[in-house]
Amino acid sequence: MGAQTFAQKALARAAGLPTVAVGQVVDARPDVILSHDNSAAIRRIWLEFGQARVLDPARLAITLDHAVPAPTTRHAQNHAEIRDFVREQGIRNFWEVGRGICHQVLSEEAVVLPGQTILGADSHTTHFGWLGAFGAGIGRSEVAVLWATGELWLRVPESLHIIVEGTWPLGVTAKDFALRLIGDLGADGGLYASVEFSGPAIQALSLESRMVLPNMMAEFGAKTAYIAPDDAVFAYLAPRWAARRRRLGEPVDEPLEEIMATFAAGALYPDPDASYAAVHRYDAARLEPYVACPHAVDKVVPVSALPHTPVQQAFLGTCTNGRLEDIAAAAQVVAGRRVAPGTRFLVIPASSQVLHEAVRLGYVTTLLEAGAVIGVPGCGPCMGNHMGIPAPGEVTISSANRNFRGRMGTADAEVYLASPAVVAASAVLGRIGDPREVTG
Repeated sequence: MGAQTFAQKALARAAGLPTVAVGQVVDARPDVILSHDNSAAIRRIWLEFGQARVLDPARLAITLDHAVPAPTTRHAQNHAEIRDFVREQGIRNFWEVGRGICHQVLSEEAVVLPGQTILGADSHTTHFGWLGAFGAGIGRSEVAVLWATGELWLRVPESLHIIVEGTWPLGVTAKDFALRLIGDLGADGGLYASVEFSGPAIQALSLESRMVLPNMMAEFGAKTAYIAPDDAVFAYLAPRWAARRRRLGEPVDEPLEEIMATFAAGALYPDPDASYAAVHRYDAARLEPYVACPHAVDKVVPVSALPHTPVQQAFLGTCTNGRLEDIAAAAQVVAGRRVAPGTRFLVIPASSQVLHEAVRLGYVTTLLEAGAVIGVPGCGPCMGNHMGIPAPGEVTISSANRNFRGRMGTADAEVYLASPAVVAASAVLGRIGDPREVTG
């Protein structure tokens, strides 16, 4: 079938086929099946199939992250049902309240590897494209089918190629570029597409910054997203994979160099002459900090276009921007300063590992001294469950990925999206602002 894109190669591998064509429907067998607090609801669907055991518990990965600690009796009961299910089914890839957000935790635990396929009952499963995996969000009923049969049909998506050249300006981040891209092409600009990122500016990003781009592609309508894995990715995964296997009681005798080589051998790369539905080029040097305005992720303007927008709440966290470098950027902005009167600054690390390192490096102390509030690792107020729901009429600037009306739990509140540095600067200024206003 000629040259193949990443998505074609990944779904061919998942379906056990030599090649596949764009538009072809295949029966894919994912390497990992992800769910979180919604696992209790999925279990109820799965029970209707009349089965007592999931087909392959080793492929399931479950976190408790969306409403943690449980804010209501209903949530607590939901968590209790999931714990019972995990014990009954012998699911070993399970992480409790406080460990963190599913996408961050599975990355830290090296559950997903380059070239693999992960299907999850969370729309931001596109996240795993940062390590060269095919990640796609699916519905609860589809996950129940995977628990029962191990397979799910998927249509092979067409692909878009996003090439970013040049050098990132000071203060401009992967989040800014993601917002700019979605603002340029629209929230449905990548509908059911595989979005491949390449170019020297992409490879120059830190691994934590690379995670932002495929994660945000869920807001672009994408089915999956991809960044070519390199030695930095393999070096990140190898010790984490070995440590997790040892915790599970499985011997790991290979040196890290051999493990890295194995991961490299399993990686998938698009053919140089693969065919794309569209190719878009950007010069990183021409980018600036951006903000997505209420109530649409593609309503994007430069931060300089919003000079007098007061904010009552600034939120730093989520699977998009709750990592260590995000917290470090915020700490740098607020160091020696105070959160503005009338503004709250809520910081929720994406995982317990992130929180531990942020404490060790002094970032948490800096944030607390500035007047920030630190929350339990998890999703927090992102989907409007708890831990930071705004009051009617309030404005929140958030490092999250969604800002549609009511997303954070209050229909009559406004949510702006921005990078961690812009969020932190806005907390200090009491209005939406450029971090360079604060730090000089």
